[in-house]
Amino acid sequence: MSLVFVLNGPNLNRLGQRQPEIYGADTLDRIVEALHARAEALGLTLDARQSNHEGHLVDWLHEAADRGALAVILNAGALTHSSIALRDAILSIPTPVIEVHLSNPAAREPFRHVSHVSPVARGVIQGFGSLSYMLALDAAAALRQGAGR
Repeated sequence: MSLVFVLNGPNLNRLGQRQPEIYGADTLDRIVEALHARAEALGLTLDARQSNHEGHLVDWLHEAADRGALAVILNAGALTHSSIALRDAILSIPTPVIEVHLSNPAAREPFRHVSHVSPVARGVIQGFGSLSYMLALDAAAALRQGAGR
């Protein structure tokens, strides 16, 4: 089976409680549970993690590469707009990274319009709520067949 990492950054552990009008009512646990079911149907193994600490995300990106992951689905949260360390970690690995956001950052506050992840990600899926993760997982599965090159 092909391994896909799903990495979630700061405050995503608060989904379902934090600004549901922007992020929806689904909790991260529910999203991950649905992802596991979809991954199984796609013949993928999922390793899903969340941290409020930038260094953990950097370490996990490295680990994904070291373990030969097919892809990383990354919702870096607010670190998307501020972390050069995440950008550099993505550049340091051969594993394709799919950037995901529940909301559409381009339709929000101006400081959210800049992503340090997007220019080094394989692709970006945003604005579809929890469906953004499912679409990213489908994209990761398609990479297995060489799609999107």
